[in-house]
Amino acid sequence: MNLDQEKRLAGEAAADLVEDGMTVGLGSGSTSVFMVRRLGERVAEGLRMVGLPTSEGTAALAREVGIPLSDFSRVTTLDLTLDGADEFDPALHLTKGGGGALFREKIVAAASRRLVIFADHTKQVARLGAFPLPVEVNPFGWQVVAAKIEALGAAVARREGSGEPFLTDNGAYILDCRFGEIPDPPALAERLAGIVGVTETGLFIAMADEVLLADGTNLTRLQRP
Repeated sequence: MNLDQEKRLAGEAAADLVEDGMTVGLGSGSTSVFMVRRLGERVAEGLRMVGLPTSEGTAALAREVGIPLSDFSRVTTLDLTLDGADEFDPALHLTKGGGGALFREKIVAAASRRLVIFADHTKQVARLGAFPLPVEVNPFGWQVVAAKIEALGAAVARREGSGEPFLTDNGAYILDCRFGEIPDPPALAERLAGIVGVTETGLFIAMADEVLLADGTNLTRLQRP
């Protein structure tokens, strides 16, 4: 089974957790595409739900497949959020933001009664850090912020796209920060959050309640310790 098949297995299993009447945060990224499409099928079959997307891309796909959408002007608490991750460790701390939607993803996750992550086997790591840590920053003075993150021991690169700075849905920059292995994710998250100009980090500390992990044809449910 290739990675796309694992992503499909995990994403569709996540979609099947949604119960009638739920308000659900809809994650972003390649694995989330399978989740959203499966939810569209379930809505067509009669499932009553409302989705709150974490990115403009997810919103467009959800509309395409017929999922009713809401926003925070109408709802402030979600029953469940389903999302992917770039990495997760044994404590279910996450690295997210490879697609650039980390700020909205974290707001939606924080507003949810339950956060379920779904992932292929490559996302499970002993320690976070193999994947560069995305940090969303205000464009004004981003060089100052980058220097302060470098002082914490990271190699920092502003994310680029088509020859221009990559912009999030919020009009912000992403700094991809290579720390190597991160021995204490909560401590690093706290230090980064204290830097003026940082909008949000891709470290999701103690937010995931469960991970649906696809490895080949096997699906494992991992609970936060």
